[in-house]
Amino acid sequence: MTTSLIKATAAEQAAALAHGDLSARELTQAHLDRIEAVDGAVGAFLDVDAVKALSDADAADAARAEARSQGREVPELTGVPVAVKDLFVTRGQATTAASKILQGWIPPYDATAVANLRATRMPILGKTNLDEFAMGGSTEHSAFHRTANPWDLGRIPGGSSGGSAAAVGAFEAPLALGTDTGGSIRQPAAVTGTVGVKPTYGTVSRYGVIAMASSLDTPGPMARTVLDTALLHDVMASYDPLDSTSLSDAPRGMAEVVRAAQAGRDLTGLRVGVIAELDGGEGYHSGVLDSFHAALTLLEEAGAVIETVSLPHLEYALDAYYLIMPAEVSSNLARYDGMRYGLRVEPTSGPVTAETVMAATRGAGFGDEAKRRIILGTHVLSAGYYDAYYGSAQKVRTLVQRDFDAAWERFDVLVSPTAPVTAYRFGEKDDPLAMYKLDVTTIPANLAGIPGMSLPSGLSDDGLPVGFQVLAPQRADDRLYRVGAVLEATLEESWGGHLLDRAPELNEKEA
Repeated sequence: MTTSLIKATAAEQAAALAHGDLSARELTQAHLDRIEAVDGAVGAFLDVDAVKALSDADAADAARAEARSQGREVPELTGVPVAVKDLFVTRGQATTAASKILQGWIPPYDATAVANLRATRMPILGKTNLDEFAMGGSTEHSAFHRTANPWDLGRIPGGSSGGSAAAVGAFEAPLALGTDTGGSIRQPAAVTGTVGVKPTYGTVSRYGVIAMASSLDTPGPMARTVLDTALLHDVMASYDPLDSTSLSDAPRGMAEVVRAAQAGRDLTGLRVGVIAELDGGEGYHSGVLDSFHAALTLLEEAGAVIETVSLPHLEYALDAYYLIMPAEVSSNLARYDGMRYGLRVEPTSGPVTAETVMAATRGAGFGDEAKRRIILGTHVLSAGYYDAYYGSAQKVRTLVQRDFDAAWERFDVLVSPTAPVTAYRFGEKDDPLAMYKLDVTTIPANLAGIPGMSLPSGLSDDGLPVGFQVLAPQRADDRLYRVGAVLEATLEESWGGHLLDRAPELNEKEA
């Protein structure tokens, strides 16, 4: 295995493929070798299909050869391998949502985002781990195993897309698909020193993505650089008539925006609002805030105009989210009843009825966190409580959206730390409420349906990565990439390379 090959960016790998210096089979095999060497320790993957990945790589090589002979071009990422969060349905490959209730299920179709990967001829390395049904912020709540942070194997990689973030951060995959319901792309990216984007809601199809909270779930790209993330974003984003919430005018061309921004590094006149309610407070690590404020100085030096802005209703966003989300969870997970597909458990005593089979199946198939949210959501939606809880939470959601609308009249983008803390140790947040509170910085974007990016801004005083969050208005995803590209280029110049170059090397022999 060539270390320099797997540590190259996806854009560099694509360029080598285009020039004929490298084959997709060689590139895919290098990543499969890396997975075999280190994933025993990292635990990023739930399922790896090496035979299919190499077959897809051969098809990509053939497509490039044919196009070259005919003077045609292929998509830039053709032949570049990718990892897929195990919440995306994949035809012919197990899709479990990291839950025993779907263990062994082989879907007969692809999610639209996966179909877009296949159309681009990107070999799929495997399915990555997550918190069960995407419920969690640490990837400790998978039914199968936990995933470790490549920076410190005793710490969490974030969640729920922790497997995808860890795979990218451990150089097991150059690119990965994730989903973001309350920060599940951005927070794992922050704590692993990678880049993650939650696109505008409706611009990436949710068809074939196992539903958690349908009004909040947003599929998105994860990578090690802003350009790589943009390249994958352009593959994922598309109008899809199979998704009733899909927007017909999904913004594209993010890679062009990044390349132009990297060349100019000029943010003159860009109005940046620092969200006062997310710039410190109880529970924030000082090292996170120091890194955030240092990055603000770099944006200012690039020409941005920076001011503080208040979004007063963010004070209630966390509470509203943890009423809306479990209510939708309760509704969406009602389909797992032991009757149609997935796990079926019959009671060990008493009559075998539909009711007893459902109870036995759900009792055995769902983990504690899933049960907790289902119970909470069912209570929120119950007669006598609906208006008091769910109805009131939706009103708060509207107020949060109005706060953002008012802010966009003054600012082009808004910024904050992606997470108030760095990666914590396994078991450190056993109290569910303590874990929920860590979503305070990321949840507002999901409630408002706006796009958000997390990119690394440096290391905290504990030597762990810190994420810098950029938010933009709906359909203005390009602004994330412009700001992210300039900040990343400036930071990497000061670091003398990528932040991941400073991560401890995984000992393959021990792994």
